[in-house]
Amino acid sequence: MNSVPPMEERVVLGVESSCDDTSMALLRGNKLLGQVDAVQLVHTDFGGVVPELASRAHQVHIGPVMDALLEQTGLDWADIDAVAYTRGPGLHGSLLVGSAWARSVSWALGVPLLPVHHMRAHILAHWVEHPAHDKNNGVRSAAPNLPAMGLTVSGGHTQLVRIDSPWDMEVVGETLDDAAGEAFDKVAKWVGLPYPGGPEVDRRAALGDPAAFTFSKPVVTGLDFSFSGLKTSVLSTLRKSIDAGRVFDESAINDVCAALQQTLVEMLVDRLEQAAIQFDCKSIAIQGGVSANSSLRKAALALGEKQGWSVHIPQSICCTDNGAMVAMAGQFLAEREQWGRLDDAPLARWPGLG
Repeated sequence: MNSVPPMEERVVLGVESSCDDTSMALLRGNKLLGQVDAVQLVHTDFGGVVPELASRAHQVHIGPVMDALLEQTGLDWADIDAVAYTRGPGLHGSLLVGSAWARSVSWALGVPLLPVHHMRAHILAHWVEHPAHDKNNGVRSAAPNLPAMGLTVSGGHTQLVRIDSPWDMEVVGETLDDAAGEAFDKVAKWVGLPYPGGPEVDRRAALGDPAAFTFSKPVVTGLDFSFSGLKTSVLSTLRKSIDAGRVFDESAINDVCAALQQTLVEMLVDRLEQAAIQFDCKSIAIQGGVSANSSLRKAALALGEKQGWSVHIPQSICCTDNGAMVAMAGQFLAEREQWGRLDDAPLARWPGLG
């Protein structure tokens, strides 16, 4: 195995394939040199990710994505000092493609392998430094002041995490059933919106009246979440409205989206505030695909202003599943010499934060 340079000089390749996005990035230290993403449109007709189709699409995309990344950055294979990849959690077939690729590159180049936990990587996306691709709506995209209370929200996960350092984190609350992003997608499907539903709900919500519908919030003690009851409430309300003769035209769909989004965001932000106060955190960090939601961002900013906390959300290219966050997590693993092995198997289920 080749010697590994110090972090500020170390170039790490990040490989992300946990679900339906094939993404690779190159970081030197914490500076993003380039990132290439391949989105799988094959799932649109099914209203959700089909695991077998996802793994096959990763096989098609992964080679061209790497070629495009090297072309984008002007780097060569020989410039790579280590390979980080998402070992889990995620879809087993999708993880298998990314991990096989990463292990092959590691073996061929003689460089270390860094197996990354997907949820930890989402949090460490805050440490990625890169040119501003957007204005980020006034939210700070720098690493959070520590200790921070992190809220990770995506299609597959919802977690509250106390962040003491890039290495020291503790899950203090999580969903007991479905994820917040899954609730967005499922309701979007019910009202006839295309997959993925989250961005479309966000767009439609700006045109609707959140007071037009009232959806119940599940009562959960402590810092955990539950979203299955909310989905049941939405479905029941829709059925009753249809039975009462309401026509679900574009205006009514916009109202459903507005009411759903307001309810979900209130549930998320209320728990985030409760957790930050309980653990005496003066900054809050939101990450994951749903962190791109405009209403959640506004609510987080309002919470920060109310409590005097700093608010941190990554730039948009680091919110969804992405190679940059995997490479960043790999950099911190390398600092502690937490190397992987070529015979490490993917972990579709990987509790906690690894």
